[in-house]
Amino acid sequence: MSTITTKDGTEIFYKDWGPKDAQPIVFHHGWPLSGDDWDTQMLYFLDKGCRVIAHDRRGHGRSSQVSDGHDMDHYAADVAAVIEHLNLRNTIHIGHSTGGGEAARYVARHGKERAAKLVLIGAVPPIMVKTPANPGGLPIEVFDELRKSLAENRTQFYVDFPSGPFYGFNRPGAEPIASVIQNWWRQGMMGGAKAHYDGIKAFSETDFTEDLKAIDVPTLVMHSKDDQIVPFADSAPLSAKLLKNSVLKVYEDFSHGMCATHADVVNPDLLAFIRS
Repeated sequence: MSTITTKDGTEIFYKDWGPKDAQPIVFHHGWPLSGDDWDTQMLYFLDKGCRVIAHDRRGHGRSSQVSDGHDMDHYAADVAAVIEHLNLRNTIHIGHSTGGGEAARYVARHGKERAAKLVLIGAVPPIMVKTPANPGGLPIEVFDELRKSLAENRTQFYVDFPSGPFYGFNRPGAEPIASVIQNWWRQGMMGGAKAHYDGIKAFSETDFTEDLKAIDVPTLVMHSKDDQIVPFADSAPLSAKLLKNSVLKVYEDFSHGMCATHADVVNPDLLAFIRS
């Protein structure tokens, strides 16, 4: 396997496809998945002549199931280690959900000389949890319930979550796609319970406000108004306002998992931004 070892001894798995002299696109996956969640996008951009890279976050997929470091600072530093190992420059970073937070922190803190563009899809910034400074956020009890479900029966939780709100299969008239649900479960169960448990705090309580303010590369913010996991009103419009150079792309009725269910729309929209 292609892995690098970080300064704290964590092995990070990555895949690197395509011509080494092409512009690199780096994909950052959501919780509790792996780099495999980007397969459809990676094959699409590979066909367009791009170099595509995806890693498994620490504790996820094929990376080490370490006990510690399940926070955005470590996530971003791990990405930096992969990018430095591959000596990537002029990179385009595409992050979905938790991966959007990871990508934003990487670009803000590590990507000044290497990042060219950023895409946030259904992403968690600026901050998900309700606080005095973020009154529109979700109550902490929502995330406590996720932790409870994970701790009590992770394998059942990883069936229920994609079967319902993640892909919008709980909406009237929606037809669940069994293979999509199974692939979500497969990716989730590859990772470690400790990393996934701690990761809930990382994606819900991290405040990315200062990261967003620091980012000056062109950024595309993509989000659906029907996102049931990262509610639209308290995420995408606020992020777009904080970013110096952003475009907000809004979809009316796509799910949080729109990269899988609506790749036929999402992929060309990504390509148009990358080529702009």
